[in-house]
Amino acid sequence: MNTQKLDIVKVAAAQLSPVFLNKEKTVDKAVNAILETGKKGAKLIVFPEAFIAGYPDWVWSIPANQNDQLNKLYVKLVENAVSIPDDTTEKLCKAAKEANINVVISMNERNTETSNASLFNTILFIDENGEILGKHRKLIPTNCERLIWAQGNGSTLKSYDTSIGKIGGLICWENFMPLARNAIYEAGTQIYVAPTWDKGANWLGSMQHVAREGGLFVVSVCMTLHIDDLPEELKKIYAKGKQWISTGNSCIINPKGEIIAGPLDAEEGLLYADINLQEILAAKRRFDSVGHYARPDVFNFSINSSQSQNR
Repeated sequence: MNTQKLDIVKVAAAQLSPVFLNKEKTVDKAVNAILETGKKGAKLIVFPEAFIAGYPDWVWSIPANQNDQLNKLYVKLVENAVSIPDDTTEKLCKAAKEANINVVISMNERNTETSNASLFNTILFIDENGEILGKHRKLIPTNCERLIWAQGNGSTLKSYDTSIGKIGGLICWENFMPLARNAIYEAGTQIYVAPTWDKGANWLGSMQHVAREGGLFVVSVCMTLHIDDLPEELKKIYAKGKQWISTGNSCIINPKGEIIAGPLDAEEGLLYADINLQEILAAKRRFDSVGHYARPDVFNFSINSSQSQNR
């Protein structure tokens, strides 16, 4: 660990609603949040799962045989997805550099390496100099999500060295995969980001466990989504009177498993917390899951880091 990175730093969780299925306006909203948090002295901002340009919650409500409606929605989602790099990432990188802040932002990403027609659920990592550090593609979409997103692979299970420490993370229910978590821990992660669609007591308990198990800081971020944020054709799929599609419940957690900011519920907002990486060292004195508790004489762990894609 670089001892120059042990100063107290401010980090932010952006519990925001996207401009649903509108990439340009959602990116503008992200840029404004990046600039605002930078002005307030934050050195990291983390956005929710699939923030650009919205989580496809319709997969849980529209039957799989409704091809006409599902096709139209998928086309719209692809048309508002991101290619890495493209004009969208250029705008985000420019904002990160201007604000002097590290940015972690989740998005629907097009598979530009082949057909440009399939999607990944992706986290993009940008440093404070406006440079793309890398990306992580969700390994396995959950349940009905498999009708939307392709599977990522082991090549993106990494952490990234930044001015405030090593940043890595997983998306939503990937965080329930013990070996995926171990991969992120072994990468030396100090600030663990968890963009998600999940929320509530069980999810918060899982995030607190991750913080204690990994001996690191966790930034768990879920978007708010109100019925009024949706286009008219999507409002119809929900029960009459339903208001909140997602209430957020974002939070920031220290290596002891203590929530130090949030959870923020049923409102948009920017959560801030001051973190000190020395707390990680203190936590790992007693339990270091990839250090003195790893027992490599008993257990073997490896990652297939092949970049070949499941198509």
